[in-house]
Amino acid sequence: MTQPSGPDALATTVLRRLEAAGGTVAVAESLTGGLVLAALTSVAGASRVVRGGIVAYATDLKAQLLGVDGALVARTGAVDPEVARAMAVGARARFGATWAVATTGEAGPESASGQPVGTVHVAVVGPGVDRVRALRLAGDRAAVRAASVTAALELLADALPGGPNG
Repeated sequence: MTQPSGPDALATTVLRRLEAAGGTVAVAESLTGGLVLAALTSVAGASRVVRGGIVAYATDLKAQLLGVDGALVARTGAVDPEVARAMAVGARARFGATWAVATTGEAGPESASGQPVGTVHVAVVGPGVDRVRALRLAGDRAAVRAASVTAALELLADALPGGPNG
């Protein structure tokens, strides 16, 4: 039997660590459009730790659904590390999760935000953890979105108990 790789392996690792720690996770997504949540819920048993997710693709929904400060978005735009952090904080609060991960960025093929295509921010928040990673990804829209999912899952895996930085 082959071992899962990429996002499948990361999702499995994340879910095992969450379950072992008695934790739960929520997701807030923009450019990934639900792909992070789909990766997590593709793993059998995900329902034991996954609380849910919000796809706030439209900028105004980041404030309405996730509580991101509208003044922050007006000042920085939606593709910003602080917006990613606020999205994760909002998802964690709204779903009552131990952990939350968020994605925001510019997948292309053209920029809608004024940021270069491939500019992505992923964030994770949890007990004593508040991390954001800025990325500059290459490739077409599908490649940027796929790499964003992997980066979000890696950031979460690294932060969880049992991870290299957890």
